Amino acid sequence: MARARTVHVCQQCGAQSPRWAGRCPSCAAWNSLVETLETPPARQRAAVPAGARAVAAQPLVAVATRHDDRLAVDMPELARVLGGGIVPGSLVLIGGDPGIGKSTLLLQVANLLARQHGAVLYVSGEESAQQLRLRGERLGALSERLYILPETDLATVLDEAERLGPVALVVDSIQTVYVSDLESSAGSVGQLRECTLRLMQFAKARGVAAFLIGHVTKEGAIAGPRVLEHMVDAVLYLEGERFHSYRLLRGVKNRFGSTNEVGVFEMADAGLREVPNPSAVFLGERDESAPGSAVVVTLEGTRPLLDEVQALTAATAFGGLPRRTANGIDLNRLHMLIGVLSKRVRLPLGNQDIYVNVVGGMRIGEPAADLGVAMAIASSLHDKPVAPGTVLVGEVGLGGELRSVSQLDRRLAEAARLGFTRGIAARAARVPGRRLRVESVASVQEALGAALRS
Repeated sequence: MARARTVHVCQQCGAQSPRWAGRCPSCAAWNSLVETLETPPARQRAAVPAGARAVAAQPLVAVATRHDDRLAVDMPELARVLGGGIVPGSLVLIGGDPGIGKSTLLLQVANLLARQHGAVLYVSGEESAQQLRLRGERLGALSERLYILPETDLATVLDEAERLGPVALVVDSIQTVYVSDLESSAGSVGQLRECTLRLMQFAKARGVAAFLIGHVTKEGAIAGPRVLEHMVDAVLYLEGERFHSYRLLRGVKNRFGSTNEVGVFEMADAGLREVPNPSAVFLGERDESAPGSAVVVTLEGTRPLLDEVQALTAATAFGGLPRRTANGIDLNRLHMLIGVLSKRVRLPLGNQDIYVNVVGGMRIGEPAADLGVAMAIASSLHDKPVAPGTVLVGEVGLGGELRSVSQLDRRLAEAARLGFTRGIAARAARVPGRRLRVESVASVQEALGAALRS
């Protein structure tokens, strides 16, 4: 019989300590050590007869390949993020802020898979069967092959999954299930690690696609040790502002596809609805005559997206401490662009409060939006709108120079498709068959004169 022992486990990194401390000695996180009573499960390895091999190594080139393994799902935005479909036997972890729509998305996915491929088991440790039925009615997810199981004991879940033989398994959420071999509470580091390991073994052995919902911390990372993200095949985040209707499904890890793709959804009364043309939606209410507005083209994986960047400058009321606020772009990037505009273009921004917002709840991380942000700030300061029908693409350097970005032709082709007639970029690019005139500029100063010219 294995003896139970009391250890203090860090809820951030999983490190163990024999005694409590205010700060984790491994990751330096404060107040993260939690007392845990652990009983190691008794594991005995069966004896292998002499001369017998349980598992034999084989050359990699001898392994048979199959390219039709993915399960097609009638949700192109999800399929795009996963790399073309759902791989049987894969383990997908989905995180996001509370109320962002994780459970809604996976119930819709489970319903689609049940209608197309076979039985799907949806396990909920947070809702009763009646609550799941109400949500299913609202979403129209009432397939006869969609089975629900309000249960938190993982052994019961796996027994029921073994009996049903589903094509997919959804666990909502991984922090609520537990294994009885460990005496620690559900959601602890040991429980998360063991539950994920057993789900992974079940999914790989039977070719069942498993989806896990993970809670997030106040910093936005998935709660629990980072080993949880290392064990799964894909990690997806559902992003967006709670009071905006648009949601972005972004992959940060994917063993079967690119991590640069993004899926766009809109939260409606009947659940998450796909947005096949997000650029047209984000620009649908734009006023071209308003100062401080510019259109940028970013590239999310293979998809070019157009979005509106708004800026507002106002005389500060705090003397020499102007306020800088960024929503949708990195604040440090905004400070850099303000410094370039002040030093290289001689714009008097030292006494101006500056607010920058990306419309629709989008988050822009690539430098291709630098020129658009800079022109929106200058447009607001001069109280003069950017020329109608103009799209801006380019990275701004510290010397005030404008640098080219990748796949410029594809970006400008998308802008031309949406009706833009003029593009300002770091180098000229030809857009065959499109009525879009491209102006090549070398510096932010030159781009300012071209962008604010009517």
